[in-house]
Amino acid sequence: MANSELKPMIEARGLSKYYGSFVAIEDVTFSIPEGQVVAFLGPNGAGKSTTMKILSGFLSASEGTAFIAGLNVTGDRLEASQKLGYLPEDGPLYNGMTPKELLRFFGQARGIDGRALSERIDSVVDQCALREVLEKPIGKLSRGYRQRVGLAQALLHDPEVLIMDEPTAGLDPNQIRDFRANIMKLGKSKTILISTHILQEAKAVADRLLLIHNGKMVFDGQPSELGNEASIEENFYRLTDYGRTDGNPVKTGGSHETE
Repeated sequence: MANSELKPMIEARGLSKYYGSFVAIEDVTFSIPEGQVVAFLGPNGAGKSTTMKILSGFLSASEGTAFIAGLNVTGDRLEASQKLGYLPEDGPLYNGMTPKELLRFFGQARGIDGRALSERIDSVVDQCALREVLEKPIGKLSRGYRQRVGLAQALLHDPEVLIMDEPTAGLDPNQIRDFRANIMKLGKSKTILISTHILQEAKAVADRLLLIHNGKMVFDGQPSELGNEASIEENFYRLTDYGRTDGNPVKTGGSHETE
């Protein structure tokens, strides 16, 4: 569970998003303290991507407020973006660029120049093991290397907070293992929120689990609170089949997002 004595780095306060009569998320509330790695779980279409896009400032909420490192992502958009590294499910990669060109482009867009930019590029290239593909066109890289490039872009300005949406989607088992290891290393110095619908991934990297179903929060706690290896999947199915927070089932419906 969250430690209230630590500085909150990611906060959702009553977030709701409506598309006409359709409710994508409703009254989503949680706080993630400094240094915690949190897995955001839920079935496809549960509301994970909508929540993360609001937290990262890419989507406005219909109701509620999001904060990164204490900064309102709407009112303090530029300042909050300096604290945040965001890796969407399909990252902003340009196939005709090399990783080195892309990192330089994003660095300059963030106002990093000269020696400082060269040093940051060298740092994230080593951190994400990109040295051997640095001069190859991104369009020629494997899915695993493309994800590493996306992560390097998110880390380029050395943010305090990382938000990653389904970062291991489409990776093979070896690539998933390498990516998880990198996340665990990053978790020693950064606050991380990572969305997934894979229970094993959540258990492997996270200190805490948030579970969303039909746009509503249905669980917030440590992995052990969902049970042991044999029962955690059953508890996940129970919560997402019925979405019960008060004994009443939450009606299922369509979704505006693809997760």
